[in-house]
Amino acid sequence: MPLDWEQVVIDSRDPQALGRWWAAALDWVVTLDSHEEFEIRPSVAATPGMIFVPVEETKTTKNRVHPDFRPHNQQAEVDRLLLLGASRADLGQGEQPWVVLLDPEGNEFCILNAPSR
Repeated sequence: MPLDWEQVVIDSRDPQALGRWWAAALDWVVTLDSHEEFEIRPSVAATPGMIFVPVEETKTTKNRVHPDFRPHNQQAEVDRLLLLGASRADLGQGEQPWVVLLDPEGNEFCILNAPSR
């Protein structure tokens, strides 16, 4: 029986703030806003979503899993995300065709090259 990918759960010191940042970054909609959970999705009925839950501890190490995104224009997307509050990250990746960024709570994600078609 196949599995449907429902959402990714992200621990956060401030789930509402981080969830709103990701909603703006991805142009997604907020589907749940409570003190226990903050959820965003591409649209109300679309999956997968991202759900942000509160934790007390601050992130201190590299993520074990991180999302990769492939925009149509890598530099324009990196510039837009930096203006939203992302920051560049050097995780020892060296010169690569992708750009590693951090969200406002320090979670890594990558912006890949534009698709080659």
